[in-house]
Parts: sequence; C-alpha cells; structure tokens
Amino acid sequence: MEVTCTGLVAGGAGIARDGDGRIVFIRAALPGERVRVAITDRRKDFSRADVVSVIDSSPNRVVPRCPHVADGCGGCDWQHVAVGAQPGLKAMIVVDALRRLGHVGDAADLVVAGPPIGVDGFRTTVRAVVQSGRAGYRKVASNEPVAVRECLVAHPRLEAMLVAGDWGGAREVTLRTGAATGETLALVDPDASEVRLPVIADGVDDVVVVGLDEVRAGRDAWFHEIVADVRFRVSATSFFQTQREGAEALVSAVDAAAGEGDVLFDLYGGVGLFGATVGARYPLVVSVERHGSATADAVHNLRGHRNAKAVGSDVERWRPQPELLGPDRRVVVADPARAGLGRRGVDTVLACEPERVVLVSCDAAALGRDAGLLAAAGYALRTAHLIDVFPHTAHVEVVSRFERVSDNTHRH
Repeated sequence: MEVTCTGLVAGGAGIARDGDGRIVFIRAALPGERVRVAITDRRKDFSRADVVSVIDSSPNRVVPRCPHVADGCGGCDWQHVAVGAQPGLKAMIVVDALRRLGHVGDAADLVVAGPPIGVDGFRTTVRAVVQSGRAGYRKVASNEPVAVRECLVAHPRLEAMLVAGDWGGAREVTLRTGAATGETLALVDPDASEVRLPVIADGVDDVVVVGLDEVRAGRDAWFHEIVADVRFRVSATSFFQTQREGAEALVSAVDAAAGEGDVLFDLYGGVGLFGATVGARYPLVVSVERHGSATADAVHNLRGHRNAKAVGSDVERWRPQPELLGPDRRVVVADPARAGLGRRGVDTVLACEPERVVLVSCDAAALGRDAGLLAAAGYALRTAHLIDVFPHTAHVEVVSRFERVSDNTHRH
C-alpha cells in the first residue's frame, strides 16, 4: 500500500496512517515522503512495515555511501539520511517523546541539537559477529552475519582488524581502541586461542588479545583513553563512549548543565567519565556503579580527586548516607542504560535531595518517561541538549537539565 510519512518516532521509524486510520511504523521512511510499503508485522492497534519504493522523496534522502547497506547490514540504519539533516530529525524524535510521554508542552523550545560529531572513522568500540573466522555485522532484524570488506564508521585501527583478522572459532569479538593513546584491545568470545591479526598501521603493532573466558576467570585487560585532559583506564568489559570526540562533547554539556555545587552524585557512573572531569571542581564526588570492572576502573580513575568515593552497587538499591544530606548544595548526574531511570532510579535521585539533576539519556522514549517522573516529583526540565554522537544512525544522546521547583518527593 501507499502511505505518507508524517514524522519520526523513537528508534527512527517513520509514522503514517493507512486507509483505515491505523498507525503504521515504517523502517527507513522520512517525513514528507510518499512511499510504497510492505507490512512486516500486523498488530491490533498498529502495523510495522518496510519501504518497498519511494514515490515522492524527501530532500534529506541520499544514496548510502556504505556498500554493505545493500547487503542488509544493520549497523548504520540512517545511511540514507543526509548527514546535515540528521541532528534536526533526531531533535524531532526527542521533541515528540517529551510531548507524548513526558507531557512537556514547550519541548520544542527546550531541545537544542548540535552538529554531527566524527562522521567517518569515529567508532572506537565495535562489536562484531564471527562466522568461519571472518568478522562482520548482523543483518537488519536478523542474526545472519554480513562479512565486512570495509567500514566507514569504524576507527581505522579497528577497520583493519575487522577486514583482515582471522578470528578462528570465535562467536563474537569486541574491538576497542584509545583514539588518543593508540592502545588497542580485542575481546574474543569465548577464547582467543586461534586468533591471527594483521599488523595495524598508525604506529600500533601491539594489540592486546584476550578471551572472554580469561577475563571472567580474573585476567586483567584494559586500554586507556584521554578525555578532557584526563587519562581513563577502561577494562575489557567496562562500558565507555564509542568515540572520543563524543565523550568530550558529553563532558562539556554535562559540565555546563551541572553548574556549581558541593556534592556531585554520579549515578550509573561507569568508569568515572563525569566524576573525574565534571567532578574535579566539586569538593566531594560519589560515584555509584554496579558493574564490577567499571567500579574498579572508577576507583583508579578518581584517584586524582581530593575527595571521591566509588561505590559498587545497584543504583536502584543504593541510598546516600545521612551525612551527605546536610546543608550542602547537591547535584545529581545520572547516565542510565537505554531503559532510563524508571521509577526506582528516580527514587534514588530523589533520595539524594538534589537542587539540580543532569540526565544523560540514550533513548528518546526513556527520556520522555523519565521527564514525566521527575516533573511529578517537582523537577522541571530546563534544557535538553542533543549531541549527535552516532551519525548515520537514529541513536540519540541527550543531556537534560532539571531544576527543583517544588517538593513533591512524598509522591514517590
């Protein structure tokens, strides 16, 4: 059938209505386009569809530069979108989520989109599936692999390993590199006994190759990256932003949103990215992270702070000690996983009794839900800064600032 795409929703799908008025979510459709689609999933209240052909094309549609798009690669779902148009379209997604899920009526006035960061060769972490020794990405909505002959978004060091590496009998491999340090690591699932790698250019000839089974058995393996003049240790299984420039932009946005204070609670603190940078000007930093290797990294990375604590705990279960809730000005920075804070995460935020909350969201729908929960607790959204850390994808990263305007914590 033919439909007209009227907007975008979280996840990047286009939205339209069929002849009966039912909602249709369309993969790879852009606002304003008239498209012919094939239904792939029909539900009671909506359908999902793929574009079969474009009848009236958006001026923002381009021919994908990556040859693997034609192979069905699911790595970059917005290769068909002009790079300059991507931040604005992502802002549309964020505004829609804040309005519908967070009931933020003035969302369009609060969302600010920055330019794309690192359009080519920017990814310093890549996860690939292995088949017959060759690494590749999975096809869209499938576990079937696509062998990689080149990758426009992978850092050149990682691209060399993806294309020419022999990964033996591995199932998956996660490749990581420090853009500023040159240190490179390959985490191989389940073991690295049969791995053969090419000599990598760019002055790097020593790659740490470690099996996931070895790491689980206690072997230490890490690389280092430098962000905002701070050198970070990142263990093999610890999360870190997938591009250095993006991490720099996030630190800058969080720093501006956090403002002044006496105590910084860095919830879902990871390896200490915000605690060791933004927290440098706070008299006290408390980082809370449940992942064991990330907490150990945070202890290491926060050593230069005169008064910092790294706590290994589920954020949802953790509560600050009473002595941290004195007359001091408290600020919360929260960087949860894709699901967002949720009610339990918001409860922990409220237990910190902050005057300001800086929320780092990697999913627009989660941001919308969390904004609604924080508003109900007396925290008003002031700004939402969209940082395009992942060009060529519908992935969003948003730094939002909430300020306490009333005390409704009893509602939680």
